[in-house]
Amino acid sequence: MTTLLAPETHDLPLEGGPTEAQRRRSLLLVRLAVAGAGAAMAIQMGLNENFLVQDIGVTGLQRGLLETFRETCGIIAFGVLAILAGLAEPVVGAAMLLLLGAGLSAYALVHGYAWVVAMSLVWSFGLHVWMPLPNAMTLALAEPGRAGYRLGQVAASGATGFFGGLAAAWLLTLAGVPMRPLYLLAGAAAVLAAGACLGIHRRLKTPGPRLVFRRKYALYYVLCFLDGWRKQIFICFAVFLLVRRHHAPLTTILVLWGAVQVIGYLASPHVGRLIDRVGERRVLLAYYPALVFVFLGYAFVQNLYVLFALFIADGAIFLLALALTTYVNRLAPKSEHTATLSMGVAMNHVAAVTMPLVGGLLWTYVDYRWTFLAGAAAAVLSIPAALCVPRHAPPPAPAQAA
Repeated sequence: MTTLLAPETHDLPLEGGPTEAQRRRSLLLVRLAVAGAGAAMAIQMGLNENFLVQDIGVTGLQRGLLETFRETCGIIAFGVLAILAGLAEPVVGAAMLLLLGAGLSAYALVHGYAWVVAMSLVWSFGLHVWMPLPNAMTLALAEPGRAGYRLGQVAASGATGFFGGLAAAWLLTLAGVPMRPLYLLAGAAAVLAAGACLGIHRRLKTPGPRLVFRRKYALYYVLCFLDGWRKQIFICFAVFLLVRRHHAPLTTILVLWGAVQVIGYLASPHVGRLIDRVGERRVLLAYYPALVFVFLGYAFVQNLYVLFALFIADGAIFLLALALTTYVNRLAPKSEHTATLSMGVAMNHVAAVTMPLVGGLLWTYVDYRWTFLAGAAAAVLSIPAALCVPRHAPPPAPAQAA
């Protein structure tokens, strides 16, 4: 099938699915939904550590337990996606984004650790069921040979939304707005994202089950498990280190997150093209050794400005994890994309449930450095797994339309 269609054929159905015009519109709406969800999560992530430390007063162990409880939703999402199999993915996505908005908005009212845990479970459930859907919809809509490029566009849209949320939070904070009302803004962004999701073509759904376990996909599951271990150290403990040990103010944390998103916006499409060109194996073999050095820096560097630089580098390096999604495009047939991505999310969250608890225990009872050394160990273990990824064979150049 050609990727360039003559003008007179632009409104014809593509293989029984949406027309070319509908596909382009749906890709735009996917990007808008991802941008709205990104804005909502930007506010949550930007405020989170300062809110937990300054308003709630959490300890290192409580921080790890909170993340463990929250990440159990990633395991629950595994079963929920199976129950919802057969429903259109845009409808499921819209419902989950509404749940995300409700949970985030409720943060404006909570005043104790137990309520923070409860509301975290609400928004996290919506987020985790939503997580595999944008990539699955993008893969279904992408032209042959351009999956990495389209995923890069979606990632760039998420970075744009994330940056917009951070900028709004930063400006409102400078204007004297307290943290709690900003969570209402996060909820509103998630609701707008749900509205965009409802506009995506309704026939866009996976014909098979949404969950599948295949022995031949075992390497992908292992890589997702190890990546979940790494990701939780960044999300749960990197900013906690800056706020708890080094007393970084909220405005500084928002600027750091903003720098990460600017890099994400500028680099995501290029990273997608790089993956299309050189393949997942080479990209992952650059990704994991870089993470080892970042985690060692978290463990042993004491200079605050160097730690700021490490945090930005950590967020930028994470873009290379797009290779895990494009690997699914090569590994599994289209009928199993959502199912395989969902299983990857589940494996990711098996690690995400255990790592914060282990990290919190290490932080409290041994030394905070061991939390980051555990992340370095996961990155080291990922290197031989990445060596097992098949070498890349570039796709044939698409034929030009007459």
